Amino acid sequence: MDVPTMAELFANGQQPEVLFWVGCAGSFDQRAQKITKAFATILNKTGISYAILGKEEMCNGDPARRAGNEFMFQMMAYQNIQVLNNYGIKKIVTACPHCFNILKNEYPELGGNYEVIHHTVFLQQLIDEGKIKIKEGGAFRGKRITFHDSCYLGRGNNIYEAPRKVLEVLDAELVEMKRCRSNGLCCGAGGAQMFKEEEKGNIRVNFERTNEAMETGSQVIAAACPFCNTMLTDGVKNAEKEESVKVMDVAELIAQSME
Repeated sequence: MDVPTMAELFANGQQPEVLFWVGCAGSFDQRAQKITKAFATILNKTGISYAILGKEEMCNGDPARRAGNEFMFQMMAYQNIQVLNNYGIKKIVTACPHCFNILKNEYPELGGNYEVIHHTVFLQQLIDEGKIKIKEGGAFRGKRITFHDSCYLGRGNNIYEAPRKVLEVLDAELVEMKRCRSNGLCCGAGGAQMFKEEEKGNIRVNFERTNEAMETGSQVIAAACPFCNTMLTDGVKNAEKEESVKVMDVAELIAQSME
């Protein structure tokens, strides 16, 4: 794929409309890389001028801060802010709610002030503007889809409608889990839990959440976070339902259904 970097554009005196913040999961995790590619494909098809930082992008420091290492977080954040401000970045779009939350809500106090948009909100804007057109009888038409609310997107930033509105254009049957929206259940990865062993209990959180999703009878569990995607995929594997249930990011669903 041909994805421009900020350094290349800057060298040519160009400024992209948006910076696509890829994040660690989207860069290094094999499953999340597919989400990154899907979102980049959408950006390419719709003709949005964008760029990524590439090797200049460091981890935003969210896991470090959530795990209690404030010093490490501030070092990472200041380095990122310096890079972003040097390039004069105004608008950032990211497919990870953890990146979204920290860039939007916690970077300003350190001097990083940007308009930060989560990719589901950005996709909804593109659909509203008519830039995304869905194929007739798309790949997911008539299928049953349930959407899992990511904690950092939903309760953290009150974004509930955008991902659902994006899924509505797929002409699929959208079914809600019992615990959804502000009452949604965490997938078990937030707050740096992704990187540590869970405490003792009766059932792993991600298994419980995946069971709730599968109880809706959905063929697709839609997520909008690479961490949630991993946890729910593990849950589907544990239930041995990989043939009948797919865990997919909202961007992947749109990329597969676009004209």
